[in-house]
Amino acid sequence: MQSKELHYDSDAVAFLEELWGEGFLSPGGPAEVARLLEGVDLAGKTVVDIGCGTGGITVSLVRDYDAGKVIGLDVEAPVCEVSRKRVEEAGLADRIEIRQVEPGPIPLADGSVDIVFSKDSIVHIPDKETLTKDAFRVLKPGGMFVASDWLISHDGEPSPEMAHYIAEEDLGFGMASPNRYRNALEAAGFIDISMKNRNPWYREIAKEELARLERIDRAKFETVITPSDLVSQIATWRAMVVVLDSGEHCPHHFRATKPLS
Repeated sequence: MQSKELHYDSDAVAFLEELWGEGFLSPGGPAEVARLLEGVDLAGKTVVDIGCGTGGITVSLVRDYDAGKVIGLDVEAPVCEVSRKRVEEAGLADRIEIRQVEPGPIPLADGSVDIVFSKDSIVHIPDKETLTKDAFRVLKPGGMFVASDWLISHDGEPSPEMAHYIAEEDLGFGMASPNRYRNALEAAGFIDISMKNRNPWYREIAKEELARLERIDRAKFETVITPSDLVSQIATWRAMVVVLDSGEHCPHHFRATKPLS
């Protein structure tokens, strides 16, 4: 699991949910979750949600996709508390368990889940090779690893523009390339690996988000976080747009399957 350093305090959560929707700490809302899960049958299945955050997607996996049981994992106590409250309010405590966990291996038994799911959270886990092996371990034969993450387009050192963006984010990003992800999944034993570059989509969405922060909804955001914090967020978005436009920042969807035997 990811670093235990606190990245999502109440102010950060309030800002991101104002930007991306209640219960969402990454872009795209329900529509992007639907694209990520298109063609994946969760009905009656056991799902582990790595980096469940404030639980908006975790609840949706049961409410909207009929998952039988979801285990939401996160290392940060504040978001786990919010997530548990959201689960209770949704009346889904019998089907969703939220666990605050320590960084390290996924705390589940071998072959115990049908789907390993994550949306834009494993960027906080630098060791992709250990992560993919652990995902393979906890999956049942025939199970799937379905995730989105924020990637860098190449191996090696980031460009100065990318290094500046990562420093502005200050979220402990451990970005990896599509090539490194694919190699890690193959080495873990996965088959039927597919990867989809979401840069063309988010490149345009991020510019709309920046316009909201700078002009359209600035007054509203200044009631959510302090004006000085908003200035910092605007600087982050400006830096992000540069590396999205260059293609170096390339969010991806990926899927992979554990063989039946």
